[in-house]
Amino acid sequence: MTSMAWYLRGREHFRAGKIAESVADFDKYVQLEPQAENKQWERGISYYYAGDFAKGAKQFEDYQKFHDQDVENSVWRYLCIARSSGVEKARATLLPITSDPRVPMMQIYGLYQGKLKPDEVLAAANASPPNRELHNQRVFYAHLYIGLWHEAAGQADEAKKHILEAEKHKIAHYMWDVARVHAERLRK
Repeated sequence: MTSMAWYLRGREHFRAGKIAESVADFDKYVQLEPQAENKQWERGISYYYAGDFAKGAKQFEDYQKFHDQDVENSVWRYLCIARSSGVEKARATLLPITSDPRVPMMQIYGLYQGKLKPDEVLAAANASPPNRELHNQRVFYAHLYIGLWHEAAGQADEAKKHILEAEKHKIAHYMWDVARVHAERLRK
């Protein structure tokens, strides 16, 4: 199997809810392509769902070296740290982001910093969308990351409400699969 086949299979295993298999495939890909390790945000997400929060946090720290203005990367590291060491430590060690141009990413970042509230993230997502598709995408990300934020804070009912709402806003991106897998886990 080529190295890229391991990577692609890792993504497909994750989409199928086979988290351990996903981690193994992503690990094999990195073993075969060590120069790609910093780019493996998908592996970090698989580590998170596998409950290997230390490896997840490390993967997102490494990704920061590849792309240092990605709110999602900072948030996923926060989520890993929150699960292992609590929300306060996660907030105190949030990876710095100054300029993610995607709406409502900077508002999501403000939420995780403790500077904004969920309603402010949703307001940004709903403000002046240029078209229906982009509006759907913004609302998807807002609900996904609000849900994950509530989950990290131990607010299971609010988390479930937002994750299930995110799932309704399907987008053509791996992150929608993450929301779907998460929603399936919540329904079980």
